Amino acid sequence: MNENKMIVDLRSDTVTRPTPGMLEAMFSAKVGDDVFEEDETVNALQEKTAAIFGMEDALFCPSGTMTNQIAIKRFTNPMEEVICDETAHVYRYEGGGIAYNSMASVRLLYGDRGRLSAELIEPHINPDNVHYPKSSLVILENTVNRGGGSFYTLDQIEPIYHLCRLKNIYLHLDGARIFNALAESLDDPKEYGRMFDGISVCLSKGLGAPVGSVLLGSRETIYHARRIRKALGGGWRQAGYLAAAGIYALDHHIDRLKTDHKNAKTLAETLISLPFVSSIMPADTNIVIFELDKKHNPDEFVEKLKHHGVKCNTFGKQMIRFVTHLDISDDQIGYTLDVLKKMH
Repeated sequence: MNENKMIVDLRSDTVTRPTPGMLEAMFSAKVGDDVFEEDETVNALQEKTAAIFGMEDALFCPSGTMTNQIAIKRFTNPMEEVICDETAHVYRYEGGGIAYNSMASVRLLYGDRGRLSAELIEPHINPDNVHYPKSSLVILENTVNRGGGSFYTLDQIEPIYHLCRLKNIYLHLDGARIFNALAESLDDPKEYGRMFDGISVCLSKGLGAPVGSVLLGSRETIYHARRIRKALGGGWRQAGYLAAAGIYALDHHIDRLKTDHKNAKTLAETLISLPFVSSIMPADTNIVIFELDKKHNPDEFVEKLKHHGVKCNTFGKQMIRFVTHLDISDDQIGYTLDVLKKMH
């Protein structure tokens, strides 16, 4: 048992709970039936998110998995191929949805902490040959979850954009933590809207909303996306209560993401000095991934931390992941560091 009664939940930034201000916004939301496109708060969220990225239209969905899967369905046909990194969320953590929903194959590449480049992608674009699936879609992830929160800058994305245009291939962004990336790169989000055919923006991670993601694209893309969402069971009714949380998050929780990044760096700086840590990924944003030495069993290590009130997850062989978020205070970071220093 945790005798100090302090609980520090570093398992994911999805564990956040609505702030008092967010709850107030949710309770006062004006709602309608979103399937009829009559929920004015949902419409406002979609318009707001599209405007941030300079895109024509948007669609509010229950999850980032759904927005990604809708985009893949929209941008591919059966017997075509998706190109992504082998660590990509769309490949590893969406239940085989690419095959199940879109009947597309996947070409896996091995990037730099999950980040691809035009030079890496180009040799893997299939020629027009009956033996090969047509290369139809490239997917980037920003930030990269399994890359320890690594992120792309626009300078890195632009050559990929030009390659996709040259080869007549769609380009989609799994932007589950896009605002974490923007907080560090300081890039203009409207430039993302210029380069990507689709962007998935998650509201329930670093931004702290209880649920929901928004798919951005052209009016034609979102028209088709709405039909796909309906077929997937994602047509919801008075969703404005949830959309209000998303609007509040966009208005109040973007600027504070740098605090999460600072806390992640603080954790990383201590971890690298501890004897049981053999390596650690750079803490670029709000994710800290470190490797335990071979003397430590990662499952037992997680249980020991849990005993002291610090929750986290294993993340592969000998790997542990911490994720900072808006429900983690300076005191909790200090407490976690004290616990880690006493581990052996």
